[in-house]
Amino acid sequence: MTDTPIPTARLGAAGPEVGVQGLGCMGMSSSYGPRDAKESLATLDRALELGVTLYDTADMYGEGENERFLSPFFKAHRDQLVIATKFALSIPPGEPTRRVIRNDRPYIRQAVEASLRRLDIDTIDLYYMHRRDPAVPIEDTVGAMAELVAEGKVKHLGLSEVTGAELRAAHAVHPIAAVQSEWSLFSRDVEISLVGAAADLGVAVVPYSPLGRGFLAGSFANAEQDLTEGDFRRNQPRFTGGNAAANASLLEPVRTVAEAHGASLGQIALAWVQQRAQVHGLPVIPIPGTTKPGRVEENTAATAIALTAEELTLLEPIAGKVAGDRYADMSFASTSREN
Repeated sequence: MTDTPIPTARLGAAGPEVGVQGLGCMGMSSSYGPRDAKESLATLDRALELGVTLYDTADMYGEGENERFLSPFFKAHRDQLVIATKFALSIPPGEPTRRVIRNDRPYIRQAVEASLRRLDIDTIDLYYMHRRDPAVPIEDTVGAMAELVAEGKVKHLGLSEVTGAELRAAHAVHPIAAVQSEWSLFSRDVEISLVGAAADLGVAVVPYSPLGRGFLAGSFANAEQDLTEGDFRRNQPRFTGGNAAANASLLEPVRTVAEAHGASLGQIALAWVQQRAQVHGLPVIPIPGTTKPGRVEENTAATAIALTAEELTLLEPIAGKVAGDRYADMSFASTSREN
């Protein structure tokens, strides 16, 4: 395995230069079943060696535990990496499965101070609005976020799960460096309006779950049968029951392309996402999540795979055939607000 660093791209017109693939850190503290802290720390170190410099967390991952877990690594390598975290989703006391969205100014100020304490840093490099509360004008939310930039608490602003119109409205208040949404061979809602707006505005797109939460990599075939209790994928419609079986059959063209490249299923899925940068003319920095050093090596190697026009054509129909929604409750997703 070569240690040649992966290429870089810029987050927004004036944002930082980062590796063209980042690392999603949620699974190191929550959501995906049993965790191994030692292995996760080794994964962070290996990612940095390979040129991964964008590390993604959020205040709700493990109810703050993910930020605390990452803090020593971040502090040890502060000048080498870009720290991205998020606000807006909170978990009411005693209701672990419920989510509340807050986009109001008082909550934002409370959230940023809490994240800074947990991370034990003075400034957050990239601060995202995690989910959108339609009851709060996005201009007000971004205005409050812009105050954090002026105060030096935050360097750059990001949004997650927004529509193209919402991005344009936000960008008019303060430059947005990056927008985050699910984008993969299975999930292309982001192409309805967001990608075009991001390209027009010079905003980077940061796809989360580019491996379909592991399904596109063949990590599991049926969440209820293959994954442990406590893994939230057991509650996602497309990974259970008849939907899982139907969606597993959609991996055949991915296997065909993988065999032609001597690559894994996951590498082809990532190569497809990385290649969206050329297709749409904008920076695309996916953040596949993993807790295993070997998987980081596999994922970053995908940045060197170029799919042919014929291969892209073969993969093109997959998303339109996927059975089941991304979430059991799609009201939290930007698709619910597309006109």
